[in-house]
This record gives sequence, structure tokens and C-alpha cells, in this order.
Amino acid sequence: MARAAMNPGSFPLRALADAEPRPFWLDDPARPRALPALVGDERCDLLVVGGGYSGLWTALRAKERDPGRDIVLIEAQEAGWAASGRNGGFCAASLTHGLANGQARWPGELLRLEELGARNLDAIEAAVARYGLDCDFERTGEITVATAPHQVAEVREAAALAAGLGLDGGEFLDRDAVRAEVDSPAFLAGLWDRTGVAMLHPAKLAWGLKRACRALGVRIYEHTPGTALSSRGPGVAVRTPYGRVFARHAALGTNAFPSLIRRVRPYIAPVYDHALMTEPLDAERLAAVGWRRRQGLSDSANHFHYFRITADHRVLWGGYDIVHHYGSRVRAEYDHHPATYRRLAHHFFQYFPQLAGVRFSHAWGGAIDTCSRFSPFFGTAHHGRVAYALGFTGLGVGATRFGADVMLDLLAGERTERTGLELVRTKPLPFPPEPVRSLGIGLIQRSMTRADERGGRRDLWLRALDRAGFGFDS
Repeated sequence: MARAAMNPGSFPLRALADAEPRPFWLDDPARPRALPALVGDERCDLLVVGGGYSGLWTALRAKERDPGRDIVLIEAQEAGWAASGRNGGFCAASLTHGLANGQARWPGELLRLEELGARNLDAIEAAVARYGLDCDFERTGEITVATAPHQVAEVREAAALAAGLGLDGGEFLDRDAVRAEVDSPAFLAGLWDRTGVAMLHPAKLAWGLKRACRALGVRIYEHTPGTALSSRGPGVAVRTPYGRVFARHAALGTNAFPSLIRRVRPYIAPVYDHALMTEPLDAERLAAVGWRRRQGLSDSANHFHYFRITADHRVLWGGYDIVHHYGSRVRAEYDHHPATYRRLAHHFFQYFPQLAGVRFSHAWGGAIDTCSRFSPFFGTAHHGRVAYALGFTGLGVGATRFGADVMLDLLAGERTERTGLELVRTKPLPFPPEPVRSLGIGLIQRSMTRADERGGRRDLWLRALDRAGFGFDS
């Protein structure tokens, strides 16, 4: 879709005037109070580092497997504070960042991965009911929309791939059919996965998991970063600012933040993603866009948008820019990027001109743990006493529960249907050191932009990376 020149005095910019610079999901009077920090030393069977989805699911699944296991979880800020409280709330069954990526990388086990992903999403839905997780969970599905002519062919190909594999994940919608679901003049076609994606309130999911873990006896300490990891006798020790935790095993769910296992760090390139949230839409504006079935949506460009409607009828609008900072640094000051907010606001009203006059209530960003194959990787360290799961690349809302089970399998030394997967046994290609890393990412970004502008045609640089199995996305 062509991008019109921005006018600084236009209504897209005025719509940002009152936007609160904080994540909408976390700006909630029901947000739970922080738990006390760890002071002194603790001992346990399993230490979980990280209070996002990865760590919380690991603690919960460990208790479900063995209610007598003594578990401590430490979190550097507050549970759900980072990516788990800032994402779009798309909870996908896919473990492979989409069917096409799975087919390209693991064709021999793709159907098994699809089955495991579907079972994992069903298990998340069951956990929401079992533990009373009040997180606005809705099994709405997702529509991937084409907004340029070449993307229509790509959407048809994706539908054909799903049908050829005997999967239900791809109903092709022509222009009229997709606009009957959500009305935008930008939409030329769509691919509707009716069952493989749920919408939810991401922070409420994290807070609910925290409550469930505590109810089962997990001891949680917030404002307690793990600063160093070492072997200690038959187990490990993690140092914190005011004490240490001694454990038989440890599971690391640190997402985009520097891993306590240094050799793992080259596999992750943290990138910043940003989003806007509108004020609630009144009945007239809701009628103007349709969206009665409340699906999640994303477009199919390299620089893509994702968007969905909330329980109180706001529109979340995010994505497009992928912001990487030199040295792969993760800092609070990177959470906001006004240039991206301007672009997002302008694009929003191009997609939904009938919403002219709507204002944005919140604008925020956060770091994503991108890896070069777009899907998680796993491993152990310290003689099998420590496990990690990283590299979810924007699809961690659902896949982190699967990753929690993988980490627990690895710590138990068990060969399971999960640990036998090539997805689990292999690693992505690492990112090169600086300055090559930032230079390479810059070149990829430029080539991706050109491909979007040139009918999807990928240049020599992107094609070479495709052949090497090396990618970059959010």
C-alpha cells in the first residue's frame, strides 16, 4: 500500500497528543502489588529466573508435575513487567512462527509440531479455566491480510500449503469476504486461521499465572535480579543483590535480557517493537469497521502491522518498525520511539479512514528476543543442572508454555516427544559480533523495505540469507 507523505499538522499526529507513555495493559488499577525482594539466602529444588510467561509457566508446570517440588522464582522487576505485559495479546498455536517457516526449516516434523502446538494452545485454554485466569481469553482466530497485489498470491499460497498438509489453518478470503469481517480499504484478501489463535489480555494472564503459582506454594521474589550463576556442589547458585539462591536445578526464562549463560548471548538480538492503543470506540465507529467476530489481524508485509480489538472496544495497533540498538542493549529509555509512533498513527488512519477523529490513549514499546530462525531454541548448561528457552521472536504468548515443558524435560534428563524434536535438539545461527551485527541488521532492514516496495522481490542479500537459513524479524 502506498504511503502518503506525512503532514505534521494532520490529524494522525493530533491523535497522539494525549497518549500516555506507558503500556495500556499495565496501566490498570487492578495491577497486583509487588512482592518483597529476596533478602538473605534461599534453598530450593528448582529456581526459576524470570517472572514473564516463560518463568511463570515453568514454575506452574513444575508444580503440576510434582506438587512436592520446592520452587523459588525471582524476577528483576515485577511479574509481567517486560514483554509479557507489553505484547499484542495474540496467543498462537504455532511453535514455528508460522506454517511457511516451519515447512522451510523442519519439513519432516512439521505435522508433529503443528499437533503439539494445537495441544499446547488447548492446554492454555484449559489452564485459564482451571485456575480462573481472568485474562479476556477469546478463541477468535487470526486473519492475515494482503494489502498489496503480490501479497494476494502469497496468501493463496499459504492457504494451499495448509490444505496440502491437511491442516485447518488457512481459509482464503477474497477482497469482499475479508472486508465483510473487518472493513478497511487497504484489504485485498485474507487468510483466516479460525482456531489456531486466541486473543487475551497479556498482563492479566501474567498476573493470573503469578497468583496460581503462589497458590500452589511457589515462593516468588520480585525486584530481585539474578546477577551471576555458578555451580555449587550438586547444584547451582544464583547471586542476587541481597542474597543467594541455592538450588538443585535452575530454569532460565530471561527473554531479551542478557542470559546468565554467556555463551547463549550471541544467539539473541533484542529488538524493540512499539504499539498504540486507541480510546474505546463508540457503537457508530464499531459499526463502521465491523469486526464482530473480534479476530486478531496482521498484514503480510516484511514490515508488518498487527492489530486487534480489546474487551472494551479499543483498537491496538502495533508493529512495522523493528528497532535494534548497537550492542544489543536493552534499556528503559528505548521503550519509547516517537518516530515509530508517528508512522504507526499515520498508517492507522490509512487503514481505517472511517475512524478519523479517534485518539490514542497509550503508546509504548518493549524488547523482543529475536533469533535468526524466528522460533525458540533450548539447551542446558552446568552439567545439565540449568535449562534455558529463548528466541520466541514475537510468538511467545503461547509457545512459552511449550518451552516450559521442554526445560523441565531437559532438567529431568528425559527423552520425550518434545526433546526428540529437531526443533529442540538444534540451535539457530548466532548473530555476528559488533559492529558486523548492527551493520548486517541495517542491511537486512533496508532490503526488507525495498522488497515491500518492489512487489515482494527479494534482493541478492536476502536470497543469500534465505539459503543460509538466517533471518531477522520481530
